[in-house]
Amino acid sequence: RAAGTTALGRIMVERSSKFLLIVVGSVCFMLILYQYVAPGVINFGSPHGYFAEDDEGDIFPTPDPHYVKKYYFPVRDLERAIDFQIKGEDVIVFLHIQKTGGTTFGRHLVQNVRLEVPCDCRPGQKKCTCYRPNRKETWLFSRFSTGWSCGLHADWTELTNCVPGVLNKKENKQKNQR
Repeated sequence: RAAGTTALGRIMVERSSKFLLIVVGSVCFMLILYQYVAPGVINFGSPHGYFAEDDEGDIFPTPDPHYVKKYYFPVRDLERAIDFQIKGEDVIVFLHIQKTGGTTFGRHLVQNVRLEVPCDCRPGQKKCTCYRPNRKETWLFSRFSTGWSCGLHADWTELTNCVPGVLNKKENKQKNQR
C-alpha cells in the first residue's frame, strides 16, 4: 500500500508540473502575441509608455550629436522638374535596386501609368512592349519592358555602358545617347 501511494503521488506531481508548465507557457505566448497586436500597451520597464502624453508624435525628439550626414540632398534637387519627351528621343532607364520595392514600382511603370499609348502587357508574358505614340521605339528601359538586358540587378555603371548598345541593337539604328 505504501508503494501504491508513492507511485500515485509521483504521477500527481508529474501531472501538476506538466499542467503548470502548460499554463506558464500559454501565458508567455499570450504576452508575446499581445505585444505584436498592441505594441506599447504593456510597458515592462518603460517609465513613460510607448509615446508620452506630452509628446507631439515626434519619434526622434533629439538628434544624435554623433551622427554626421554623409549625403545631403538640397530641396531644389529633390523638387526639380524634368521635361520628359515621350514623343522625342528620351528614354527612362529604370535602375532596379534590390529590396527597395523596385519590382512593384517597375510593374506600376508598365501597367498603371496613364499614357497616350499605354504599354501592351499580355497575360502570361513577363515583358511588356512600351512604344512611343508615333513610332515603334521604346521609351522605357526596365526589367518589365526589355528584360534583364544588362544583367541581373545591373548597377548604374553597368547600365551606363550597356543601355545605348542594347537600344541601338533593338531599334536597328545608331544614335548618340546620353
